[in-house]
Amino acid sequence: MKKLGDLMMILDLHRQGMKVATIARQVGIDRKTVRKYIASGLEPPVYGPRAPRERVTDKHCEYLKARLADYPGLTASRLAREIAERGYTGSYSVVRDLVRTLRPAGGGRRYAVRFETPPGQQAQVDFAQFRVRFTSQPDGVQIVWLFSMVLGFSRLIWARFAQRQTMQTVLACHRAAFEAMGGVPREILYDRMKTAVIGEDDDGRVVYNRTLGAFAHHYGFLPKACRPYRPETKGKVERPFRYIREDFFLGSTFSDLDDLNRQHDHWLARVANPRLHATTGRIVNEAFGEEKPALQSLPLIPFGAVLKLERRISHEGMVSVGGNYYSVPDATRRRVVEVHSLAEEIHIFEENRLIARHPLLEGRRQRSLIDGHRRSYRHRDELAIPHGFTGDLVTRRPLDFYEAVGRRLSVSGGVL
Repeated sequence: MKKLGDLMMILDLHRQGMKVATIARQVGIDRKTVRKYIASGLEPPVYGPRAPRERVTDKHCEYLKARLADYPGLTASRLAREIAERGYTGSYSVVRDLVRTLRPAGGGRRYAVRFETPPGQQAQVDFAQFRVRFTSQPDGVQIVWLFSMVLGFSRLIWARFAQRQTMQTVLACHRAAFEAMGGVPREILYDRMKTAVIGEDDDGRVVYNRTLGAFAHHYGFLPKACRPYRPETKGKVERPFRYIREDFFLGSTFSDLDDLNRQHDHWLARVANPRLHATTGRIVNEAFGEEKPALQSLPLIPFGAVLKLERRISHEGMVSVGGNYYSVPDATRRRVVEVHSLAEEIHIFEENRLIARHPLLEGRRQRSLIDGHRRSYRHRDELAIPHGFTGDLVTRRPLDFYEAVGRRLSVSGGVL
């Protein structure tokens, strides 16, 4: 094919009335070629298809499609780690752009105002519900709750899965989070969960749970409730829930609750807290290194009793606390005892005397029976009345003694 400029020259000379032979000599081509171009006129050049180049993600595209079909919420960073284990050597940005085309676009949301706090000032706490099918119990889906505490300045995450949202769980998680972080923030922002906020008084002031208030006073932080129907005010802890769900939880398998927490701790230590945070633009652990000195010191003594309850002992020698059962010694005399439910233990008192101490049980219908609370049945048999006796045991005497007593009664008229 001639160049586009030569083609235009042929057509222009032809419009001017020049003969084909003259045009052929001037342009330097055969006359048949000139006639062909004059007959076809000016047409856009046609290019053949370009051979596609092989991309580094081509071998992993089907895997990414399958994963997103099963779990549309998986993050691009999670998927990039997974295909890296399958041999992918390209950059994260290529995976991110490809995932963006494979996943349906989400709906638009209104923008929220970003609010930052200085180091050591604030943490945010909340629970999120997860449904999981443990491999050790494959017949049913269980509901577990994720307690999460996120420091406002560094975005460091501490979190733990639990089976219930009890006050004992709340305070035990608080204490474990403070100990892991090595300090206490000055204030903690809560959603209006029942374990934190009871309601409002007549003047519209927030009324906090009394036990949580005592716990906050002991550790030196101020509890604050977020405004109702404004979840964006605690976005620092809401967004990590989505991040945990999509980057850790979805598509993973767990044998039981302990295995779930072990894997989650490993993910926090290796993925979540060493990452570059998209909002702050800083490595989370490095920012926490700056925030940690600003945290308040831990108290010397852990928080004391959480709840004081009265419980009746069952005929099996057990007391019920939070849906679980704890043993008392056989020697317990009273039928009603006082129970102190601590953050991690259950203490049982009889007339101000500690008679039993149990670790706090998770779940429901669990039993804790302490060795020594039940006397052995062999010992009980030794103390029992011999078979065949229904009354008091009497001293055995010879028959001559009873004959003498009879003669005496007959002589004396029945008087000994």
